[in-house]
Amino acid sequence: MKLTCVTTPGRGGGYHSPASHLLELEGVRLLLDCPVDLSALAAFAPVPLGADSNDAGKLIRAVPYYWSLAAPAAAKAGGVDAVLVSSATGMLGLPFLTRLPSFTNTKVYVTELAARIGKLMMGELVEMHSEFVRYYGPDTDVPPKWMQGEKLHKLLSSLQNIVIEDEGMDLAPLMPLYSAPNIEECMRKTQTVKYGEEVCFNGMLMLKASSSGLELGNCVWSIKGPRASITYLPSTMFVSAHALDCDYNSLKENDVILFSDFSSLNDMDENNENLGENAMLCDDSVLRDGGVDEDEDVQCLSKNDDIAEEIERISFICSCISDAIKSGGSVLIPIGRLGVILLILEHISETLLSSNMKVPIFMISGAAEKIISFTNAVPEWLCKPRQEKLFSREEEALFGHVELLKEGRLFLFPHLYSKGLLAAWKEPCIVFCPDWSLRHSTAVHLLRRWHADKRNLLILEEGVDSELTLKPFMPVAIQVLECSFLSGIKVRKVNPLLSVLKPKLVLFPEELKLRCPSKEDAPWSYLYYSKGKTMEIPNIREDFEVGLPTDFAFGLQPRQLDKAIAVARLRAKLHLSNGQYVLVAAPKDQSDQSMRQLLHWGAVDAARLLSALQEKGIACAFPADDDDSSAGCVRSILITSPAEALVKITSEKTMIYCDDENTTKQIYDALSSVCNGI
Repeated sequence: MKLTCVTTPGRGGGYHSPASHLLELEGVRLLLDCPVDLSALAAFAPVPLGADSNDAGKLIRAVPYYWSLAAPAAAKAGGVDAVLVSSATGMLGLPFLTRLPSFTNTKVYVTELAARIGKLMMGELVEMHSEFVRYYGPDTDVPPKWMQGEKLHKLLSSLQNIVIEDEGMDLAPLMPLYSAPNIEECMRKTQTVKYGEEVCFNGMLMLKASSSGLELGNCVWSIKGPRASITYLPSTMFVSAHALDCDYNSLKENDVILFSDFSSLNDMDENNENLGENAMLCDDSVLRDGGVDEDEDVQCLSKNDDIAEEIERISFICSCISDAIKSGGSVLIPIGRLGVILLILEHISETLLSSNMKVPIFMISGAAEKIISFTNAVPEWLCKPRQEKLFSREEEALFGHVELLKEGRLFLFPHLYSKGLLAAWKEPCIVFCPDWSLRHSTAVHLLRRWHADKRNLLILEEGVDSELTLKPFMPVAIQVLECSFLSGIKVRKVNPLLSVLKPKLVLFPEELKLRCPSKEDAPWSYLYYSKGKTMEIPNIREDFEVGLPTDFAFGLQPRQLDKAIAVARLRAKLHLSNGQYVLVAAPKDQSDQSMRQLLHWGAVDAARLLSALQEKGIACAFPADDDDSSAGCVRSILITSPAEALVKITSEKTMIYCDDENTTKQIYDALSSVCNGI
């Protein structure tokens, strides 16, 4: 088994750009997630350019290229047999991969909801990209002029860090965006699954998706083969305010955990400097012998403290929005997290109602109407409290935005120039748009309109380089609020999770080694992986189980060796089916060779063997010094014709010494006649 970490989360964080890996097992190569790091868009000037074209600074004025390491890494590795996608953002780079000729037979597995959301996000990305194409015209130079070395070196150092990252001058991962037909081709290669549904790949691997709790449709993958079972654990939340909680019980006792949740690197912990030996502890007794207090680990994972922190954060954001509205300012929220948007809408409705403020809320996105419409139609993907609303007598809506739509306070438009938007437009207002790079039309137009008014508010997600992102809009008077949102497992819950899952081996990111130090008395072992390096994973199981069909088993004729063991002879072929080796009946061979006894057992009586040899015409005798009176002694039979040979008999084994093949066969046949065998 081999693992290669292709890429770690981009500057946008693990939510927007999850890590990606190549995993090889049982002769199958899997790509785990295929994201795009959209933070590279900050290197390009927004469109349209402002009245003063100098506002672009030293940004690249051209049609953008997009940074995706997974596709070129998979091509360099010689292709992949299948792709496992854990989230909608984890599939944004798939069309880069599936449009290559060498990937025509690649199968993609993703949950039904993640596939729907991911397709909408890819379509929206193509639509926003078309604004650059309309403004600059299609690229005719390959590669474009701005990718030439001299011009690239003139970029700001911070800009180089985004575009080139730590890859030196290798710009292979920078690619022109795919097209709408590429998306359709990609979706034709996807096989969607539900939570808990097992699918078989190539008869060799059983794949199962379980809820990760982070976002609607996000999942953890369980990969089971005949020699190992692996959990692919991307960013995860055990208790969620909107998505179905993480189903960690379905992952118990898998042999290996590939820990790919990097969110701990962004933890806003006040005691970061004290993250030493207690960094991973929920309390002082996480690691226990025999799992005596496993319930305490489960309680630790089941606490809703993460939700409480998230709601508190959302409430603070809503209070800042309220203050901006009261001062006469408008609010721009370029955040693309569906769950966060739903929670903000829910809480801002209550905040505005309690303050008796009536301001319009706009969601401007090509995918907004479709995404918002099906959030109330997918209860099986939602957390239990929201599912229970379906059966309440009050017939509550699953999310608060439904009431906002009914009351005419929330408006959904695909574009800023959509028909009907001007009639509904009124300032101050609140605008949601998913362009957190601030490089496309809606965010660009509104920022140019509002950036000089200190009463207005811009809410950015932490992880975005705000200085570079806002550079084209300088000078900026607008208030800027940078927020962090939950993106995965908190450090203190890592060890309780491992205690519940009981793996044999944990593959852990090198970057998290200091934040999450391993415990010497942990019953599992660690291997640390790092970006761009391939590591060999030792075999967890030296042997493997083999299944036997019931009808085949009843046809066997076992012979009892002792009270505990019986043996039977069979002719079969070894098949691989549904991730398990199975013995199936082979065609019967009536030749003498097939009927020969293959296994013998029982004590060998030297006198009976001597008689059996003599009956076959073999000249043999006991040596003159042979003594059969003492127990446990070695008995020998000397053979002189048809060839010289020696048979030694002990209580544990019988050995035949002979150089003549025919004589050896005769001796073996005589031995078989005095032993039990099958």
